[in-house]
Amino acid sequence: MTATPRQDARPATVTAHGVLAVLTVLTLVGNRYYGADGWQVAAAAGAAVLLHGAAVVSRRRPWPGYATAALGMLVLATISFPSWSAILLPSALWFPVTLWWLTGLVPVRSSVVALAVAVLGIVLAELVAWDRLPPGIPGWTLLVEGGLLTLVVGGVWAAALLVRRRREAGRRAESGRLAAAVADERASIRRDLHDVIAHTVTVMVARIEAAAVTTTDPATRRELGDIAEAGRDAHQGLRAMLATLGPTTTAPRAGARRDQVPISLDAIADMVASAASPLHAVTFAEVGPRRPLSLSAEVAAFRTVQEGVTNALRHLEPPVEVTVQLRWGPAELEVEVRDDGGSALRAPGSSALRAPGSSARRAVGGRGTGLLGVGERVRAAGGTLSVTEGDDGWVLRALLPTKEGA
Repeated sequence: MTATPRQDARPATVTAHGVLAVLTVLTLVGNRYYGADGWQVAAAAGAAVLLHGAAVVSRRRPWPGYATAALGMLVLATISFPSWSAILLPSALWFPVTLWWLTGLVPVRSSVVALAVAVLGIVLAELVAWDRLPPGIPGWTLLVEGGLLTLVVGGVWAAALLVRRRREAGRRAESGRLAAAVADERASIRRDLHDVIAHTVTVMVARIEAAAVTTTDPATRRELGDIAEAGRDAHQGLRAMLATLGPTTTAPRAGARRDQVPISLDAIADMVASAASPLHAVTFAEVGPRRPLSLSAEVAAFRTVQEGVTNALRHLEPPVEVTVQLRWGPAELEVEVRDDGGSALRAPGSSALRAPGSSARRAVGGRGTGLLGVGERVRAAGGTLSVTEGDDGWVLRALLPTKEGA
């Protein structure tokens, strides 16, 4: 399983907590040695604890975490260590970190308020330092210190805002890409349904017209002619309805062979056999007596097998073993496409190379949108689709209702 960014960041965050805590302890011990009062050291240590706690909380609760960090910085601002400001304590680095996380999670206007609070805190800290400025130290040093701190805080806020907007733009682009992919696949579904239903209606009309020619009863001939005409009208109406929903044809994917194969259960065995090669062991098995399926379920079953076999052959390095099974039950058909990850036929001791991002992940990432279309078809037929990782490879499984179980 791929680790999430938050999981990946945990070791680094723990390390940062440890390093800053050690540096803070050393700094406080040094200040105590050079004349800082005990209450000052204790107050600074308490503020450091608040800052570390705020960093932990702000990942899930940005405002409480940021408020706690601001409180810690306020405590440090009131402490005057000998010859330097306590807001420069190493643990104070967690304050801009909490500002970064808050800016990436809350509305932009709220993050501006947080930035204003940070700048106000810097001004307050420098005013306190000015009031306690030791003799012989020029006042401009405080202006430089305040300017640098403001620059750091403002830079952190601006960088977090930029990263956030880029991330949001990436999500919008990804949503648009997936929406376009779904629209394309739905158009493909409309095309498939048009082809299947049009073929059926055309056969019905042809048989009715043949019966009208052979009958000798004029009334029956007229009745059959009316039925044939109604069939042709239904065909035209179907085409007009699909046209209002969107284009009935879509450009095929590069290298795709989907339209070269008729869509039916009987065609699955031939499609599987045509995919086999010396390095691709693709087998087909059908278990149980066949049950009647709806047209949409038959299309979904065919497309599920087609997509599963295509994914395995396209994304796994050969040799590859793929098994296709149709298991019939009284109420549903189970369509399963299982691959071995490219490992079953390798010589002993050789390594099986899995392609990065196998079939399950291609459904939502990269350029693989075929499984999106399969999912649409299966849901349109009243079934369910799942992609799971097996012992060695991936398993694509669709459960489709039969007419008896619908």
